[in-house]
Amino acid sequence: MSGTHPIEISRYSFRKEALEQLDAKGLTQASWPLVYVLSNADKGRAYVGETADTVNRMSTHLKHNDKSRLTVVHLIQSDKFNKSATLDIESSLIKYMAADGKFTLLNGNLGLVDHNYYQKQQLYAGMFRQLWNKLRAEGLTQHSIEHLDNSDLFKYSPYKSLSSDQRQGLLGIMYALLDDKVKTLVVEGGAGTGKSVLAIFLFKLLQSEPDEVNFSGLSAEEDEFRELLLQLQEKYGVNPKMALVVPMASFRATLKKAFANVAGLSPGMVISPSQLAQQHYDIVLVDEAHRLRRRQNLGAYYGAFDKTATALGFDPKTCSEVDWVVQQSGKSVFFYDLNQTIKPSDASTEVFRDLKKSPSTQTQQLVSQFRVRGGNPYVQFVDRLLHCQLGTAAPYRSKQYELRLFESFSEFVETLQTRDHQYGLSRMIAGYAWPWQSNKDPALFDIEIESMQLKWNTTSSDWINTPNSVNEVGCIHTTQGYDLNYAGIIFGREIGYDKTRKEIVIRPELYFDRNGKQSIKDPEELKKYILNIYQTILLRGIRGTFIYACDPDFRDYLAQYISPEPPAIADVTDITPVPVKPYVNAAPVYDLVAAAGDFSEQQQAEQKEWYLLPEGEKVDQSHFVCKVQGESMNNIIPNGAMCLFRTDPGGSRNGKIVLVELLDSIDEDSGSHYTVKEYASVKTEDEDGWVHEQIVLKPRSSDPGYQPIVLTADDENRYRVVGVFVRVLY
Repeated sequence: MSGTHPIEISRYSFRKEALEQLDAKGLTQASWPLVYVLSNADKGRAYVGETADTVNRMSTHLKHNDKSRLTVVHLIQSDKFNKSATLDIESSLIKYMAADGKFTLLNGNLGLVDHNYYQKQQLYAGMFRQLWNKLRAEGLTQHSIEHLDNSDLFKYSPYKSLSSDQRQGLLGIMYALLDDKVKTLVVEGGAGTGKSVLAIFLFKLLQSEPDEVNFSGLSAEEDEFRELLLQLQEKYGVNPKMALVVPMASFRATLKKAFANVAGLSPGMVISPSQLAQQHYDIVLVDEAHRLRRRQNLGAYYGAFDKTATALGFDPKTCSEVDWVVQQSGKSVFFYDLNQTIKPSDASTEVFRDLKKSPSTQTQQLVSQFRVRGGNPYVQFVDRLLHCQLGTAAPYRSKQYELRLFESFSEFVETLQTRDHQYGLSRMIAGYAWPWQSNKDPALFDIEIESMQLKWNTTSSDWINTPNSVNEVGCIHTTQGYDLNYAGIIFGREIGYDKTRKEIVIRPELYFDRNGKQSIKDPEELKKYILNIYQTILLRGIRGTFIYACDPDFRDYLAQYISPEPPAIADVTDITPVPVKPYVNAAPVYDLVAAAGDFSEQQQAEQKEWYLLPEGEKVDQSHFVCKVQGESMNNIIPNGAMCLFRTDPGGSRNGKIVLVELLDSIDEDSGSHYTVKEYASVKTEDEDGWVHEQIVLKPRSSDPGYQPIVLTADDENRYRVVGVFVRVLY
């Protein structure tokens, strides 16, 4: 956004006496629209809203039981704001602040649609990025937008925009929950059709007070949604007893983290199928229902399966986890995809076929593709490719999606790692064509292709988000349910192509998922499972998919349809001074100047004085203040600004702004160098655990001349993270 139309953020105490100050503020009068953030740093709670009548809106909030406990209001204004822009910025702030995790939002705003309006992309998209940087400076947010875009908290947040197709799907589910003739609902949809988003959204909606839900974002169906929610809460109560069942342990752990970050939800609401035995629920939602199990090829899970089945009154030999869900819920909603059934332990298609035949079961369809930018045409292309139905069709082309076939495996790996550096979340995934040797002996490698040696995923829990996963290879079990920016798919030795019969062939002796093939006598059944695996992982990548095939004949087949070439594709309001109370309303100032550029000149850090902090700022003995000099962080931190930091608490620093000290020697009297940058790290694992391979300290500047500072493992004893940025003070 041009500097001629700045965004101004004004900070006030949120109390009745402050309304007189708000009333005197010019832009809060004459129905001028603005966005606001109410917060309480001490409680870690916040609320985002927009209004054209600021004083009346604040007065209303002060009478609200929960919002009245908030302590500070930030008014966000611009002479370029209009109603469409403020609605859009409010929606974006809710989504990103919910994922940022600095505050738990009190908002019930759900499903806010992406508004289209004049100059949205030309002006307001840049305006939001500028606003976000200002909020980081104010200490209201902590992570970069790029970091949040790749985070699970953002992807699986209930504060997401719903498309027209998703809204229609949600309406269908709500009607089914109200229909006394319907006990079970099966919502069918392929990979990337938004099943998980709808499940989480519905969960949050039914756990929200009706007057806390902003229905205006639900477009023309606003009145219909409002009436349906009132009917549902009259039928089930305001907080019905609900559970979200997730069969896969890794994905379940991810959704638990997402629920922990949303007001009104808790991690305990996300459960495993066996936990259904603990109580009966009003409503049970099942995500990835195709991965519910039966008593076949269960490995170590046999004992727990039998115990739960018996406790629920079922014969373990004849029941499945589908039966558990139906019995333990008043209403059950299964989000199901036949084509993602990948092994014999998955509940059979006959189980779901029989379920759908029941007169008390209703079936609905989700058809639009929301994950991959290639959309439904790419999904259809993958299906026809794996079933040899493309015939003489031309190679796949898309300006929105990068699909490439590689002849060289080293180039495949290098290009994928480049995309990971550019966009993050780019991972290799392979068919189970190599035994998992490193699981028992970490010194061993599992996969060797063209003299390159790689390991399978070193963890089964939330693998895609772990350090060093970009250098490992995941499988269907560690990626199903997850989104990636780029997926690098390795077709292993177990899959080939018969040029004479013109069909894909499977080599069972080279397929090493023991529980995935044990007890299968029909080769066509094994082929179906393996093709389902590849179809599922080929739909993981949002921006693109890279492919390498080990079998030369299969690679030649793919080359007919996939090209090896890349496609063309303002000032804070002062607060009245009060007496200084160390570590209550004031933090110590250290006499150092942290350079927002390269490392500063050699300095010694000494406490100089106490800095009186804005009202409502939560501090303790971990906080301190220092000056940041330079222009390399000027999108967030102005040159010469006094900033509040806290000592590094440990844990992940990725995406956060940090104060780094570069030590010239171990002698404390020799002084230190300091710099402030956004932190990013690449880690590897050795026999001693996780170590930093490279630290990148990124500038955030309007001047493109500033370059990142790269610290390697050799620099490990020469630097340390001193503090994490909290906010700009002035």
